[in-house]
Amino acid sequence: MTTGKEYAELEWPIDIAITLIWVVLAINVFGTVIRRRERHIYVAIWFYIATLVTVAVLHIVNSIELPVSLLKSYPVYAGVQDALVQWWYGHNAVAFFLTTPYLGLMYYFLPKAANRPVYSYRLSIIHFWSLIFLYIWAGPHHLLYTALPDWAQSLGTVFSIMLLAPSWGGAINGLLTLRGAWDRVREDAVLKFMAVAITAYGMATFEGPLLSLKNVNAISHYTDWTISHVHVGALGWNGFLTFGILYWLVPRMWGTTLYSKKMANLHFWVGTLGIVVYASSMYWAGITQSLMWKQFTAFGVLQYPNFLETVTQIIPFYIIRALGGSLYLIGALVMIYNLVRTARQGKLAAEEEVQVPARWDEAPHVRENRHRWLEKRPIQFALVATGAILIGGMVELIPTFLVATNIPTIASVKPYTPLELEGRDIYVREGCYTCHSQMIRPFRSETERYGEYSKAGEFVYDHPFQWGSKRTGPDLHRVGGKFPNFWHFMHMDDPRSVSPGSIMPAYPWLFTQDFDTAIIARKIRAMQTLGVPYPKEYDRQALTDMKAQAEGIAADLQKQNAPADPSKEIIALIAYLQRLGTDIAVPQQ
Repeated sequence: MTTGKEYAELEWPIDIAITLIWVVLAINVFGTVIRRRERHIYVAIWFYIATLVTVAVLHIVNSIELPVSLLKSYPVYAGVQDALVQWWYGHNAVAFFLTTPYLGLMYYFLPKAANRPVYSYRLSIIHFWSLIFLYIWAGPHHLLYTALPDWAQSLGTVFSIMLLAPSWGGAINGLLTLRGAWDRVREDAVLKFMAVAITAYGMATFEGPLLSLKNVNAISHYTDWTISHVHVGALGWNGFLTFGILYWLVPRMWGTTLYSKKMANLHFWVGTLGIVVYASSMYWAGITQSLMWKQFTAFGVLQYPNFLETVTQIIPFYIIRALGGSLYLIGALVMIYNLVRTARQGKLAAEEEVQVPARWDEAPHVRENRHRWLEKRPIQFALVATGAILIGGMVELIPTFLVATNIPTIASVKPYTPLELEGRDIYVREGCYTCHSQMIRPFRSETERYGEYSKAGEFVYDHPFQWGSKRTGPDLHRVGGKFPNFWHFMHMDDPRSVSPGSIMPAYPWLFTQDFDTAIIARKIRAMQTLGVPYPKEYDRQALTDMKAQAEGIAADLQKQNAPADPSKEIIALIAYLQRLGTDIAVPQQ
């Protein structure tokens, strides 16, 4: 039950609940900071403040939707605009949920574990402000060679390259904090985890700008290369930093020493091996996919015209990936056992003696500078940080909504029929976009394989967009009319009956569940509210048209002796699939 975007965004009641609880969290955090006794707000708190305000902005903007029922809504954005908002959100939700708060954790726990001061306080200032300002611009690099306006793609690329500087500035600041403590890294598992975590952060933030270059993105996009890139950050940076923090924190919370240093070191090596196996297998899978998709014979035709050939070739890499993930999981289970035994041999220190200086307004005067003025004013600090992150979003989003030439209209593109709209909702519900894209890029290899490249104006009635970001299966934007109804009927019941070797799952419930007719009128009215040009009072006619189209598809299937019931969900899904990509005149091949 999601709104069907890239990050499985939740439906409107849960979005509201998330917003409210985030406000509660913000009140608690800011209340704590305001009541502090230390005049100076430490650098880790800067990153937590940026996380709080930016995630709030991202969540609210991306979650603006029009409710249809308790568990169904449509995003107010459509097509290209929805894609831009989604990746402005998606890229930066990762940035401000998995990067900035973890940088705050790094700036706090790394000096604690190494017993060394942060290498450069000035570098941390540059790192923070340049990172939060530049990061917010980079979302469009997920949409290179798509129907997104070229100027927005270029902005995403330029700022992604610029982002390399603050990202590596933070990584260097972290690694140089270990100066004078590297001899301890050999024995101390905590420092091992943290050193590799920061290294993984540096590697991932180098690879991100690399993947935003158009010539590299032409190879990597839609492949498992992206999966590898993401997991170097997720497993290496987020996972290993978390492990290091837990190994440092739990013994102190229970007033004891770590149960087994050998087990902690075992965890480190098993986890590191798991990351290497996982990431390297996905790199090879991604490169294999891309090269096979693009390969032509000496006669100028695709060497692998059947997409399934590329899928079967990478199955061994998926098995290796599963092995790497299993090693990583085994290491985490070893850690849990180790930490549980550590806690059992100690006693939880539920209270700790307060060790803070006098209130800052009672302390001796500290020499002011421009940044220190902000550091003792958390509300003003949060407002400046909010301003820094809003600039990039406003520059990218506002022109796309207000300048009509960014989304050229196509007269032949018409709204979905009621049955097609219902079928699209089923497509969204089943998460088909996680394996199938609906965006043909302007490459010869793609137009030869799928058909005419995708145009911005074709998506103006898509709430939400369904461009996808991974091709485990082929692109579906021009699948309409490519196969008869009976093929789709068989394919959804048993994919291997028409595509031997397919790894797509079957969807038997589509043949037993009735599609929803109760709220189709409300869906039509919602679409009209969002600007979809259905005729006036069409909601009264929608159900009749819906049933008539369903009966026509069922009758065609029954001619092939298929046990087709016009009330079932499979009929609606077939109607939607047969509509895809048929609104524009496609040149004859």
